[in-house]
Amino acid sequence: MITSLPRIRTALTVLLLGFLVSSCGYNNIPTLEEQAKAKWADVQNNYQRRADLIPNLVATVQGYAKQEKDVLIAVVEARAKATQVKLDVSQLSDPEKVKQFQDAQNQLTGALGRLLAISENYPDLKSNQNFLALQSQLEGTENRITVARRDYIEAVRLYNTELRTFPGVLWASTFFRASKPMAEFKADETAQTPPKVKF
Repeated sequence: MITSLPRIRTALTVLLLGFLVSSCGYNNIPTLEEQAKAKWADVQNNYQRRADLIPNLVATVQGYAKQEKDVLIAVVEARAKATQVKLDVSQLSDPEKVKQFQDAQNQLTGALGRLLAISENYPDLKSNQNFLALQSQLEGTENRITVARRDYIEAVRLYNTELRTFPGVLWASTFFRASKPMAEFKADETAQTPPKVKF
């Protein structure tokens, strides 16, 4: 019986250490960081979907509203700029890079709003099945973008909070020094104002 006492202590010690390590929060920072990166990938995927729909939408509108050349050019240029501004996961902790990306996407959103408003002046375009289908897909994509951005913002909030609160702050200052807070999306100042359409 006396010889089994050290074994029991050893087993209890191993069990206690295993419990402490599993609940210590060491894995929280990398787990939350990976979740935020995955949410960012979803945001990018939805922006790419929108960019892919635009050429078809522009071509459909072009056939009906040839005199709206300025709006069509603005959409094409905004799409080109939005697809040129790249933001990979290594730059998510740089607020300036995130702002540049967001500004390019906001310009495209504004240009698309003006393009879709054109349909009000062209009854034939408004009833065109291709236009209606593309408009519906674009609206669905905009909703997906909104949801993806919301999910990314929440994932970043959790990650950034973990870096600043106990025990995460201990792990961040020791083992995860390279982990920096990620930038969140911020509403554009013009987001409260609907786009102005002039004909």
